[in-house]
Amino acid sequence: LEVVEGMQFDRGYLSPYFVTNAEKMVADLDDPYILIHEKKLSNLQSLLPVLEAVVQSGKPLLIIAEDVEGEALATLVVNKLRGGLKIAAVKAPGFGDRRKAMLEDIAILTSGQVISEDVGIKLENVTLDMLGRAKKVNISKENTTIIDGAGQKSEITARVNQIKAQIEETTSDYDREKLQERLAKLAGGVAVIRVGGATEVEVKEKKDRVDDALNATRAAVEEGIVAGGGTALLRAANALTVKGSNPDQEA
Repeated sequence: LEVVEGMQFDRGYLSPYFVTNAEKMVADLDDPYILIHEKKLSNLQSLLPVLEAVVQSGKPLLIIAEDVEGEALATLVVNKLRGGLKIAAVKAPGFGDRRKAMLEDIAILTSGQVISEDVGIKLENVTLDMLGRAKKVNISKENTTIIDGAGQKSEITARVNQIKAQIEETTSDYDREKLQERLAKLAGGVAVIRVGGATEVEVKEKKDRVDDALNATRAAVEEGIVAGGGTALLRAANALTVKGSNPDQEA
């Protein structure tokens, strides 16, 4: 088990055609570039220079934007299906000012820049060194997990301290809750479980078992657990006052 710099947010892929593992319905991108864009993308004309640079690099690309719609989404899907571009797109997490702050969190985590005309950066002028990087990104229907972002430890720590200061200063319970969510996402990191085996079949079987264990653990955390072996039913029976209509029911 290894804990690395990373983050998970509650936005999944914008199209199932981005999936790379049809069995688990997830998109896995290894060592991708990450484009962080503040606005909607409805066409890709202004994005062509950086897309061509990404294709030349041979690396996958993750686009995080307010939305990717219409012609832009259709073009990305077609390129993905043709095999010319390893790509996935997700909506940015949050809303309004909170979305801007979370995009900045992601940029710091991945050592990228938020592409925003508010700070004078236009899409057509974006270069590869403005994009974020991570060792891996895992995207499901509902969540995106960035694993081992390329951001500097010192910059991430400074951002964490900035959020902590904002938590201390705010008088709004709602703002405090949202700031604490951001703090947990940025400071918590991502745990990586490494699974090995002598053959590919053995590795796959072990990974499936680990996935089952993780899902069971998540369910236990969210919904709670009861004692096994019929103990919970036995204890619940003591609290019942229902009277049976015959001796068999009483037993």
